[in-house]
Amino acid sequence: MLRSATFDPSVVTLDFVDGTRTRFHAIWLRDNALDPVTRAPGNGQRLITIGDIPEGISVSAAQVVNGDLSVTFAPENKTVTFPANWLMDHIYDRDLSRDKGRVAPGITTWQRGIEAPSADWNEVHANPATKRDWLAAVAEYGFAKLTNGPTEPESLLKVADLFGYVRETNYGPYFEVRTEVNPTNLAYTGLGLQAHTDNPYRDPVPTLQILYCLENSAEGGDSIVVDGFRAAERLRADNPEGFALLAGYPARFEYKGSDGVCLRSRRPMIELSPDGELIGIRFNNRSSAPFVDVPFNKMEAYYAAYRQLGEIIDDPAMGVSFKLEPGESFIVDNTRVLHARLGYSGAGSRWLQGCYADKDGLLSTLAAMEMAQPEAAE
Repeated sequence: MLRSATFDPSVVTLDFVDGTRTRFHAIWLRDNALDPVTRAPGNGQRLITIGDIPEGISVSAAQVVNGDLSVTFAPENKTVTFPANWLMDHIYDRDLSRDKGRVAPGITTWQRGIEAPSADWNEVHANPATKRDWLAAVAEYGFAKLTNGPTEPESLLKVADLFGYVRETNYGPYFEVRTEVNPTNLAYTGLGLQAHTDNPYRDPVPTLQILYCLENSAEGGDSIVVDGFRAAERLRADNPEGFALLAGYPARFEYKGSDGVCLRSRRPMIELSPDGELIGIRFNNRSSAPFVDVPFNKMEAYYAAYRQLGEIIDDPAMGVSFKLEPGESFIVDNTRVLHARLGYSGAGSRWLQGCYADKDGLLSTLAAMEMAQPEAAE
């Protein structure tokens, strides 16, 4: 709730009852007006363009009414009310962190020792609170398991249905990860795979990956996940110059399929937003193309940083491992969490199916559930 409001033509200064003092510009308030002429009542989308706002927009009056802010704009002579809690949620008059490599609020980085977030298939499908908590775990930690699911092929598509849609690629709506011990075809091997993010050669990359186990009777073959954001934090702490190189120059990735597919991307291994927030990791040695965007006098240092990041990712202290049983699956944020597989041997088989989905669907479903059940989400 607001205590008082003062203003000049270009700025409104507010004092909240909790002691917070903050300022809002006239142009910002007018652009974000909540009246039905400015924003559609049903979906909140803006109905005006920036050009519809008079260039000399100013505040001619501002006062607290029933704890909220009432503002009159000139030359329109338009009065708009802003709820105090809405203003509190949208304060921008504050010191903004510019620490390069910081993670966003709500994200928790991790390494070996944490218990893998997990939920039961039936509970997630039947109980909205369980589903919300499972989605929230993916958003916070970048991965989560789902247990006690069916063992029919294509069950993974029902996992994607929980929050969004499958992102179809040249591999189809889903792909097979089917290998056999003592195979008749060497393509079906039990070799281990280094921790990696999938499809770095796409732009944009698939932001979520689901892997679903249908058979797993072989010894070994454990799945491993590694938090790429924690790996980047370690690199930044140990070698800030190397961190800056991997974040400051684009790597190149490429995949050439036999079916006429040729996918290429040019993005840094460590991706930062313009204000320095850590937003993505691309790490996949098998799909790396020659690096040609790093200056000659920095290339050796770039490779040294690349090697160091790989050593951090390969460090056993970084990985969380688990063996998927039939009917179990896990989902990873492919812009952040790397996944790997231990090699396996002995009699038996291992059959997983995988698919991709988009993180915006998961985050949208989670946000909608939290808005519908705000108390339960706290």
